[in-house]
Amino acid sequence: MAMGSGKLLFGVVVAFALVFSFQLTAVQGQQGLAPAPSPASDGTTIDQGIACVLMLLALAVTYLVHAADVPF
Repeated sequence: MAMGSGKLLFGVVVAFALVFSFQLTAVQGQQGLAPAPSPASDGTTIDQGIACVLMLLALAVTYLVHAADVPF
């Protein structure tokens, strides 16, 4: 490949990129419709709450077991 053909190829790629970028900004979706509302609860919040309660319960049980393990 000669030096001139490399510059020509670069110019063609840049021109194609510019034309393509202008086309992408011209094509847009409908702007009048509102997005769908998010679900009130998909279950993950409830799962995380149960997991938090179980972790606190495990922490309390571990503390009580170690506190009762005091030598006489």
